[in-house]
Amino acid sequence: MHQSFFPALAAGTFGWLWLMMCLLGGTLGLAATALWIWMLVEILTRETDESNNRLIWALVIVFTHWIGALIYLLVRRQERIRKLGR
Repeated sequence: MHQSFFPALAAGTFGWLWLMMCLLGGTLGLAATALWIWMLVEILTRETDESNNRLIWALVIVFTHWIGALIYLLVRRQERIRKLGR
């Protein structure tokens, strides 16, 4: 009797559902990490250092990962571009 390394894949339809959930989760995880890195680089290279904005936003993003990066993207980045033009 052969035992599968992934027992869920041997279960037919449930196996495909499990595989699709893993692929979706992996894709979302990679996208969140890419957003995190992009916003961190954006802060460190383009944010002004007046009143420690750069340090504060960098710490927020480092400690809250993709949630902080999303907040920065939606709130602060647009304000910075409008104010400084970069």
